[in-house]
Order: sequence, then structure tokens, then C-alpha cells
Amino acid sequence: MSVSPSTRVIVGLSGGVDSAVAALLLKQQGYVVEGLFMDNWEDGEDETYCTAAQDYQDARQVCEALGVSLHKVNFAAEYRERVFRHFLDGYARGYTPNPDVLCNSEIKFKAFLDHALRLGAAHIATGHYARLSDGADGVKLLKATDAGKDQSYFLHAVPQAALQKAIFPLGELLKTDVRKLARDAGFANHDKKDSTGICFVGECRFGEFLGKFLPAQPGEIESADGMHLGSHNGLMYYTLGQRQGIGIGGRRDTEAAPWYVAGKDMGRNVLTVVQGHDHPRLMRESLHASELHWVAGKAPQLPLRCTAKTRYRQADQPCCVTALEPGRCSVDFDRPQRAVTPGQYAVFYSGEECLGGGVIEAATPAATSAVLRSAG
Repeated sequence: MSVSPSTRVIVGLSGGVDSAVAALLLKQQGYVVEGLFMDNWEDGEDETYCTAAQDYQDARQVCEALGVSLHKVNFAAEYRERVFRHFLDGYARGYTPNPDVLCNSEIKFKAFLDHALRLGAAHIATGHYARLSDGADGVKLLKATDAGKDQSYFLHAVPQAALQKAIFPLGELLKTDVRKLARDAGFANHDKKDSTGICFVGECRFGEFLGKFLPAQPGEIESADGMHLGSHNGLMYYTLGQRQGIGIGGRRDTEAAPWYVAGKDMGRNVLTVVQGHDHPRLMRESLHASELHWVAGKAPQLPLRCTAKTRYRQADQPCCVTALEPGRCSVDFDRPQRAVTPGQYAVFYSGEECLGGGVIEAATPAATSAVLRSAG
């Protein structure tokens, strides 16, 4: 995707190294660059979850080093309404939601884009690892060159009109190159740790944070055949395929293999666990997805042979996507998939191109024979 130099571009600066280098590269290429720091979270009772103050100082240092201006805007109200409310609703339903997709489509490429355009920008840029290219039907979203950092999964729901205003300067770079560019530029954040998980939650305090908004309801843990194994702290704290934090430990009346979360019975408030990483109860052969979004702005011809990811960093999985009623589809995989989780996203690809995706609402258990064939 080509954008003329000397164009005014506002870069979303998070305080991290990726957005910093995005701004650096655009300035080196002749763009008129300005930075914008988004404050997306406010918690008057406890500010220990958020690193926004330090992140803002890091963003300021980058702008000072580049000699560009820095805007600051508060999108906390938009974040709570458009992202966080859906996040809590998902957990209340027993889902494991992924707020990063909504944060991109609703905040970074909607609220931020609208604000940048009001400031007179022609385009916005971010430090996402993805590529854009011009196609016959608009802008195509492509995987990044650095496969280990590719973020097209999280960008699949960004509207076509927003992608036409976006620039991803890091799409062709490796992360190691990005850090070297930051170090050579004298950025203090050149070795700053990459952020993971939800931006405003400490990595080891998620349970505590979630408990502030949703009341925990402890209940029973059972095996697949109904054996009582212990107690859980609240179904919202567990996700399918999870091993750590179940708290069962070794038992004399069961095998020594590790336990994994295989199901959540919301009606009975029971957590079901099984032993073995690839236990048949963890495998799914198909799923239904809703809230579909296609990058091109319209659905492709269905049924469609393509590949899909049901979680970030998963290898592309061959499948067939079939239309259901409007806004929903069925995805049938060539091989059973492990721990397909409602609330996460199924994202579709054709080679390097990200086609779109939708929210996983349900998945069909794989037949035991299919699981055995897959394992073989």
C-alpha cells in the first residue's frame, strides 16, 4: 500500500519500542509525523494495574528524540463502553473473550482514527506487525514478514475504510531489527519488555482484577465421568485446555498424568477436567462462529476452502467455511483441533492474506476415531 511522503501521519505511541520505531521510520521516509498517546483506562481506586504514567513518559522521550509533537487523549469512556463491557459480558457467559480484537476495531482504528482526522492527519500509523497491499477490491491485510510477531489475527475486524487510512511501518521487519533501530536512535525504551495480555492488567494479577467486577462463585471440580476432584474458585478464572492453576495435584485414585480443563457447566457451576494434553474431550472437529467480519467489506463466495486460526500463534489449520444464517458460519477442520474456546476468534486466511473472522460461539466434539486418526 503506497502513501505519498510529506503526508501528515499521526502515530499511535504506546510507550513501547514498536510504535516508537514506526514513528522513526515514517520520519526518515519524509512524512510529517506527530505522536498520539491514548489513555484507555481509569481506575480511581487502584492505579497499580496500569503502567500508563511510565508509558506516557516513554512516549514523550521518543517524541523529544525525533523532534515531533505529542498529543494525549483519553478514550477511557469509549474503552469501557465498546470493549470492556463486552469483555465482562463474555466472562459472565462462561466465555474466554479476547479484548484485543475489539480494542483495535473500536479504539485504535475508530476512536483514534476519528480523532487523528479531526487533528488534520491524512493517515494514522501503529506499531503492529502486519502488512497492507492494494487490491482490486480495496486494501488487503497480509501477515507480517516476522511470522513470530505477526498480528494480523488481532486486526482481522478492522473496517476496510480504516485500513485504507492506516500504515504499518513494521510489516517487513524482524523484531530484532526493530530493537536495533531503537537502540541506534537513542530511544530509552529500546530494551523495554513487550507488553502481553490486557494492557491495564498486571500479568500475575488477572484473577484479582477480574474479581473486582464479577463476583466469584466457587464450585466443584469433576472428572469427565463425574468423580469429585476438588473445588474451583469461579468458572471465569479457567479456560479450555488450561493446565496451570487447577489445584488438583496428585491423587492415589487416578493416574499421574496432568489435568486439563475440558469444560465449564454454567448451570451446575462445575468445572470438568481430564488427564492428558490431547484427551478426546479436548478435541473439536468443527465450530460455529458469529459476528463475522470480512476484511474486503463483503463475504467471499461460500463454501470456502482456506485455513483458520482459533487462537493467536496457532499454525494455520486447513478447513472449509460454510455459510449459516447471515453473520454466522460453520467451520469444519481437516483434523481435530485442541481446546477450541468460545469467546475467542476464528480467523481465516488464504496464504498470506487475512480474509476476516468471527467470534467462536460453540464447537462440536470430535469423534474418538477422528482423534485417533489425527494422532496417528
